[in-house]
Amino acid sequence: MAGHSKWSTIKRKKAAVDAKRGKVFTKILREVTIAARIGGGDPDGNPRLRSAIQEARTNNVPSDNIERAVKKGTGELEGAVYEEVTYEGYGPSGVAMLVEVATDNRNRTVGEVRHQFSKHGGNLGENGCVSYLFDQRGYFAIDPGTLDEEAFMELALDLGADDIATDKGPYEIFAAVGDYSAIRDQLEAKGIAPDVAQLAMIPQTTVELDADSLSKVMRLVEGLEDLDDVQNVWANFEADDALLDAYEAG
Repeated sequence: MAGHSKWSTIKRKKAAVDAKRGKVFTKILREVTIAARIGGGDPDGNPRLRSAIQEARTNNVPSDNIERAVKKGTGELEGAVYEEVTYEGYGPSGVAMLVEVATDNRNRTVGEVRHQFSKHGGNLGENGCVSYLFDQRGYFAIDPGTLDEEAFMELALDLGADDIATDKGPYEIFAAVGDYSAIRDQLEAKGIAPDVAQLAMIPQTTVELDADSLSKVMRLVEGLEDLDDVQNVWANFEADDALLDAYEAG
């Protein structure tokens, strides 16, 4: 959601709260189906599908479910046809937000997304109103207990990372979109399992929030993420570590 370690901190918290396993499985399997439909059912020749399958396995999605999702994407099994759409808007305190969805009914989904923005003090905008504030990059967060900082720096250099961060929270790697799958494969080969591995929308600039604003923005984020069709929510906010800790504890 927000940038750098703040992003991964809140993302991990949301994943823990989302231990509604069924919802997590649904989002992951939908991505598997879309990836197979777009690029074919062979993960060796379809980096997006390979990444989606890796994510499914990391989250202990049963192999039979993964196989059915691939076959739905390739048309071997019947299933809903999902369309990828990104909605843009502003949350409380002028926070820019991108909402990525996979839907079989665009009219239903846009109504649900608009309702969440309105309910939580935001505004759904036009295409292009905030997307220019974000860059898509490969993003990896690695537990510092996995290796020391010097070893991490060497690892990042070997992987060809564009940028890294080691100052707070997890070690972070930022990479070009085209390098994402190769880096993920290399980490797997080295036995390193990232806490987060994702093609992320990283904000170019961020809005600093106080406690009250953070709470309002997070209510909107969580309302959006609870929608069945929403795959990811990205936002350009930051908050002091103590406020994030208090929010997580709340």
